[in-house]
Amino acid sequence: MRLAHVSIGGRGETDRFLAAVARRLETAGVRLAGTVQTNISRADRTRCDMDLRVLPDGPVVRISEDRGAAARGCMLDHGALEQTVAEVARRLDGAGVLIVNKFGKAESEGRGLVPVISEALARGMTVLVGVNGLNLPLYLDFAGGLSEALPPDEAAATGWCLAEVCDHVE
Repeated sequence: MRLAHVSIGGRGETDRFLAAVARRLETAGVRLAGTVQTNISRADRTRCDMDLRVLPDGPVVRISEDRGAAARGCMLDHGALEQTVAEVARRLDGAGVLIVNKFGKAESEGRGLVPVISEALARGMTVLVGVNGLNLPLYLDFAGGLSEALPPDEAAATGWCLAEVCDHVE
C-alpha cells in the first residue's frame, strides 16, 4: 500500500506543508489529484475562511460558511466539500499522487474524501494525507496500521512520494 500521512502542530502548518510538497511534485512532473487548503484570516472574524484548490488546476472552492463574527463551532460547508470531492474523483485518471489536505471530521465519519482515498489506493496510487492531532487516532484506525508517518520535512515527503510513484511505474 502506498499510503502516508503528515501531522504538524500549529494552525495551518499542515496546509502550508502539503501545498509546498504539491508544488515540488508538480515541478518534478508528477501529475497530481486531490486538494490543498489555504486559510484566509479576516480581522472581523474569529475563524478564517477555508479554500480548497482542487489539484492540479483548480477550481478553488470555499468550504467554510460565514456564520458571523461571533461564530465558534464548525463552519464547514458540507455541500461545498461534496462538490470538491466530486471534482477530485473526476481527476484520478492519470494521476500519480493523491494529496488530501485533511482527514477531518467528515472523513472520520466515513464521508468527505474517504471514498476517493479508497479508490486511489485500489488503483495503486500513492496517497499523502494531512491529519491534525485530534483526528490522528481515527485516521490510524481507518488506515489499519498501513499508513507511514512522514516527518515534517518537505524534501523527505516529496522524496517518499517520488520513490513510491517511480516504484509503481517500473
